[in-house]
Amino acid sequence: MPRMKAIQAAVQILQREGITHAFGVPGAAINPFYAALRESGTITHVLARHVEGASHMAEGYTRARAGNIGVCVGTSGPAGTDMLTGLYSAAADSIPILCITGQAPVARLHKEDFQAVDIAAIAKPVTKLATTVLEPAQVPGVFQQAFHLMRSGRPGPVLIDLPFDVQLTEISFDVEAYEPLPVHNPAATRIQVEKALDMLEAAERPLIVAGGGIINADAADLLVEFAELVDIPVIPTLMGWGAIPDDHRLMAGMAGLQTSQRYGNANLLASDVVLGIGNRWANRHTGGLDVYRRGRRFVHIDVEPTQIGRVFPPDLGIVSDARAALELFVEVARERRDAGRLPDRAGWVGECAERKRTMLRRTHFDDVPVKPQRVYEEMIKAFGKEVRYVSTIGLSQIAGGQFLHVYRPRHWINAGQAGPLGWTLPAALGVCVADPEATVVALSGDYDFQFLIEELAVGAQFNLPYIHVLVNNSYLGLIRQAQQAFDINYCVQLSFDNVNSPEVGGYGVDHVKVAEGMGCKALRVREPGEILPALEQAKKLMGEFRVPVVVEVILERVTNISMGTEIDNIVEFEELATKGEHAPTALGALDLDQMQFLD
Repeated sequence: MPRMKAIQAAVQILQREGITHAFGVPGAAINPFYAALRESGTITHVLARHVEGASHMAEGYTRARAGNIGVCVGTSGPAGTDMLTGLYSAAADSIPILCITGQAPVARLHKEDFQAVDIAAIAKPVTKLATTVLEPAQVPGVFQQAFHLMRSGRPGPVLIDLPFDVQLTEISFDVEAYEPLPVHNPAATRIQVEKALDMLEAAERPLIVAGGGIINADAADLLVEFAELVDIPVIPTLMGWGAIPDDHRLMAGMAGLQTSQRYGNANLLASDVVLGIGNRWANRHTGGLDVYRRGRRFVHIDVEPTQIGRVFPPDLGIVSDARAALELFVEVARERRDAGRLPDRAGWVGECAERKRTMLRRTHFDDVPVKPQRVYEEMIKAFGKEVRYVSTIGLSQIAGGQFLHVYRPRHWINAGQAGPLGWTLPAALGVCVADPEATVVALSGDYDFQFLIEELAVGAQFNLPYIHVLVNNSYLGLIRQAQQAFDINYCVQLSFDNVNSPEVGGYGVDHVKVAEGMGCKALRVREPGEILPALEQAKKLMGEFRVPVVVEVILERVTNISMGTEIDNIVEFEELATKGEHAPTALGALDLDQMQFLD
């Protein structure tokens, strides 16, 4: 049996499990891992500037392609605690990433050694497994179990903490005898699917709610096939956006309190039976449950048994991987179609399509400073259907969810539940590593952008080109809007007179200079007519220099984006579209003869 250091065995297992990239920051306690990484020469390492940034890069890498598992690496102590936000974000959205940390030698773990912290105990609530390996011979088994857990059931992150001496101890290990453990996922039964279809057949106005579990299971193709077979409109959640193309006739819009369309909420409120697949009934989607559930029956399908009934009890709960369930739904639906059992849904589908055609928000404003709605209108013009959007939190993300269009799974890459500020930039870099030929467009407000702004240097160093659309109102915009309920505007202003950059006009940080200082390119836009030319120029700069390109749009200071506390009570702060030129890039053709839908 071959003899090698335990950490060499770990790196060989990473290769055997399909890992080709890692993101991290070396340090004393994890240097044996880096030595093994260099010796193997098969895993490309991207050096982050902040260990939290590395964890978000790993997230972006995982989210970009089916089957990917991002790996982030750090030393002992603060490196592990820095990665906790990434672990939380990954756990919240069911994203598998592997976090590897160094640790003090085993004999010193209880002696308050330098940078020795019980990271496994700290990380346990936000991982599927968090463990400090105390016996070198257990290293292969722990890594094998980690990949099994990350892939089975509800996906999620794992942390493996490796004491310095454990890494360096020799063990017997033969990689040729190593095999990944089989993935275990629950699957729906035929009788469950038949009962769910019975409920849909009996409904007059059924809907499908498509969650992120469909994306994780790589089952978007089956979702569309099933929806077309039964002719039922689909409402994706924010994490499921792209599971059905925005321009598909059965795409009924997103529902929710923030990232939603008026027609999406209206279509859900008009439904009588809802089939949720791979979704969590998240509160930003549902709002108050009394409103959301009133007059409707629900079927809920999720891979995690404890999700069934967690938010509210469904009429029928099914524990199943989304792909396994949809394969069976397609099979049974075909049988019923061939037997002439499926009802005609033309009237209901037409109602949903009419709302989608007419219930539009206005995007075309010529105001200076720029209104944010205009930015998204111009983004749609600049980028085609293959663009990959990356965003996390704030009014920028909320407005993006209302006004952008997504046509492919994994082309809206978003931190859904955790929404950590700073996530967007490093996650976009992870997407670039996973898909080097993609057009990647990140979307941030100024505060999100500033949180991990140093990671721009990573994009420049490793030639990871993408476009970062930065909408700058020099405010914590979402928090300022929320403070209205308290009648305050307190501690949310980011504006100041920059003594080195008077040209920013009191907007504070000169993002253009910072980006250029990091080795990137940057453009600043102040008028609506400049946005599209700047985005086109950014594409050219990105191709020429192979670095991130920041396009900063100076917005009006105070903007309120549509949102509310219930899906039937969304506050519209701007005038709605009343003619076609008000919403030229919306997926609808406004008809003044149908204005009753705008009331």
